[in-house]
Amino acid sequence: MGAEWAEHPGCLAVSGSSAAPAAARRQTLPGYFSAGRPGGFSAVYGSVMDLVDKMDENEWNYHGEGNKSLVVSHVQMSRVLRLLKYSSEDAENAPQTTEETFRQMENIVDFSNNVMSPLLGDKFVHSGEVVKLPLEFVRQLSIKVQHHRPAWRCDKVMDIYSGAALCLPNLTTPSIPTHNPPLCVEIKLLSSSRKGLEQHRRRNRQRMYFAIKHLIEEPQNNFKIFKGGKCIHGDRDEMLSVSSLLQKLRPYFSCGNGRNKTVLHDFIQVLVDSLLSSDEEGDEGVERRLEGRMVCEASLCSTEFLRTDPQPLPRDSVLGRILQVQLLDSLDIEGLLPLYRRVEQYLHHFPKERSRLQIDGPYDKAFLEKLQKCPAEDDGSIEYAVAKVQQYRVAMTAKDCSIMVTLVPRRDEEDGSERAAFSFSASILDLDPKPQDGVRRQQRLDHRVVSAYLRDDPGPSPPLYPECTLLIHPV
Repeated sequence: MGAEWAEHPGCLAVSGSSAAPAAARRQTLPGYFSAGRPGGFSAVYGSVMDLVDKMDENEWNYHGEGNKSLVVSHVQMSRVLRLLKYSSEDAENAPQTTEETFRQMENIVDFSNNVMSPLLGDKFVHSGEVVKLPLEFVRQLSIKVQHHRPAWRCDKVMDIYSGAALCLPNLTTPSIPTHNPPLCVEIKLLSSSRKGLEQHRRRNRQRMYFAIKHLIEEPQNNFKIFKGGKCIHGDRDEMLSVSSLLQKLRPYFSCGNGRNKTVLHDFIQVLVDSLLSSDEEGDEGVERRLEGRMVCEASLCSTEFLRTDPQPLPRDSVLGRILQVQLLDSLDIEGLLPLYRRVEQYLHHFPKERSRLQIDGPYDKAFLEKLQKCPAEDDGSIEYAVAKVQQYRVAMTAKDCSIMVTLVPRRDEEDGSERAAFSFSASILDLDPKPQDGVRRQQRLDHRVVSAYLRDDPGPSPPLYPECTLLIHPV
C-alpha cells in the first residue's frame, strides 16, 4: 500500500497511495523555535547577570560538533549552546583575545540577521544570541563532554578562555507535547559547480526521492536523523542498518503496521514535501528550461521512473530560497579571480580603505544594500569588484549550509480510521560568513581537482547517470 496525501491545515497526512498535491505542502510550526532569536536565552535563564548562579554543567549534554564549533544541549529546555573550537596546539593558550572571540561571534549573528535572513527568508533562519558564560562552567563542561566526542574530532579543543557562546533553539526537540517524539532530519548541502546549479534550477520529485533514498543508505555524515533529540542515523560512529532505522520509524507511519518498504516510501515522501513546501499561491518557481535532457540506459533509475517532466523549483520553498542565494555567484571562481586580484592590489596600496569597503564587516544593512545594488556590467571601479567578491562569499555560504526539517507527529482521523500526520518546519543552518581569502583556497581546490581529473581521465565516455553532477566538497 502506498501513501495517500490529504490536505490538513498546517500539516501533512499519510494514509494510503502515490504523490502529494501541492496544496498539502505548507510551512508550519510558526514561532515554535522563535525563542532562538534575540531574547531567547534570557527567557530560559533570566538576565546574563544571573548566569553565574544558574549555569550547571550537569544540565547540558554533548549534542554534536563540526569543524569549527561544538554544540551542547540543555536536558530540559529546547536550547543549545554553540562554542568555538581551536587546534589542540592552542590548548594551553588562546589563539585570540576574548574581545576578538566575542567580535567573531557577533559577526556570525550580524551576518545571519542582516544578510542571510533577508535573502533566505526569516522564517528559515535562526540567528541566535551571543552570551557570556562563566569560565568555570565552560571548563567543567569541557571536561564533561570530552569522553563523548568522536576520536576523529579530538584534534581540536573547545574554547575555555573567552566564555563566548551562541545560544540557539534546539531544532531536534521543539517544545510542544507529542504522542511520539519529534523527528528531525539534517541534510548537509555540498559545494557544487556552476553547471550543477544550472541543472538543478528545476526539480523532479522522483529524482529527489531517489537521491534521499541513497542518502539514507549512505549518509557519509551528510544526512542525519534525530528522534526525540537523539541522533539515531547518520552518526559516523553509531550507524544503524536501514532495516533497524525503519523499525524505529515504523510507529510514525501506517499506524505501526507498515512493512519496511512502505515505511521508507512514506518517510521519504514526507521529507520531499517538506523541502518543496511553498507559501506562495500560483508559485512559478525559479525558471529556466533545460533542453537536450539525456537518460542513460545504465542508470539505476528506470526510464518510467524518470519520465515525469520536471517542474520549476518553488521559489518560496527552502530549496528555492537557497538556490536563489547560490546564484549570486554568477561568475564562478575563474571569472571572479581577476576581480579578487583587483581588490587585493587596491587594499595593498590603500589599506585604510578596508574599513570603508566593509571587507570584514560590519555586516549591516549597508553591506547587504551594496551587494544587492551591484551593477550588471563591470565599470572598472573597486566598488564593483568588492561587491562581486562579497556576492561570491554569500553564495558560498548558501552552497555550504545545512537544512534541518523538523517533523512533529500528530494523529488525524478520517472516516473513522486513524492515519499518520505531521506538522513540519524547515530551517537553514551553518550560515557563518566565509573568509575573504576563501576565494584563493577555492581556486587552489578547483585546480587540484581539475589536475587530478586530467591526470586520470581515460578519455571521453557517456554519462553514467541522467543529469549527473560532480559535487565537490573539501574533506
